[in-house]
Amino acid sequence: MFFLAGPTGCGKTSLALRLAKHCQGEIVNADAFQVYQGIDTLVAMPTEQERRAVPHHLYDIIPTGQDFDVAQYAQLVSPVVTDILARGKLPIITGGSGLYIKALSHGLSPTPPADPKLREKCEQLALDELITWLSIIDPEAAATINLKNRRYITRAIEITLLSGRPSSALKKDWQQNPEPSYHGIVITRDREQLYSRINQRTLLMFEQGVVEQVEQLGSSSNTAQKAIGLREIRQFIKGELSREETIQSIQQSTRRFAKRQTTWFRREKGMQNLCIEPKDDPLSIIKQILSIFPHLNS
Repeated sequence: MFFLAGPTGCGKTSLALRLAKHCQGEIVNADAFQVYQGIDTLVAMPTEQERRAVPHHLYDIIPTGQDFDVAQYAQLVSPVVTDILARGKLPIITGGSGLYIKALSHGLSPTPPADPKLREKCEQLALDELITWLSIIDPEAAATINLKNRRYITRAIEITLLSGRPSSALKKDWQQNPEPSYHGIVITRDREQLYSRINQRTLLMFEQGVVEQVEQLGSSSNTAQKAIGLREIRQFIKGELSREETIQSIQQSTRRFAKRQTTWFRREKGMQNLCIEPKDDPLSIIKQILSIFPHLNS
């Protein structure tokens, strides 16, 4: 198993395709939004031609009206990876969702599954009430997580109540486990170059008909609607934003997301950073990867 990770817009898709062809590999999705159906352009899904060239797994499989999380991903991805290995192929785990990648590289932390009744109760509370509740049952979590994010607060409350232990304690125990052995590359680029690629990709997205795609989309779940650009495009369709405002908002949100992804992947000790320069062509990049991991040549 080999990981090819990095922030959005860094060029993972094309590199994974070339690496898979060289190593007789198969590509396994590790992007939280590329699992969804009907938003191919919005999430820069590998094209049908790319997916025909090399086997791709766990792309375009979940209806947008359905919630999907890392625990469900872990259940789906494990048999896929096992099957690829059993056929003598190399699973190349490709994506920018750090938790999805960590589900394979480290395994999931031992936390209880979601509880619909408890979730419903939390939904009825105001944000400040949730913060107060968490501060009482797990003050350490309340002091460390993003208190502007209802989902994080709700999940911490849920874990604490259902497990009988503070969510912060469970997280600490999991983090103190020995670092597993795994191999992979984190693709990086100069910040200005990365941001330029993101800006250009957003423009291309509109040229490729992303507005029409969103217009045809049905309802979206709580997780699907977090796909960057979905909210802004729906505002544009309603006339609440101009086309230029929509594009600029998506570009800014995507750049911020890429910055958070870069910060996350800096902490992944089992992966090597590979900075791509504008002069680097795909073949030279693959050669660099193979020089770092010569066993991929076998």
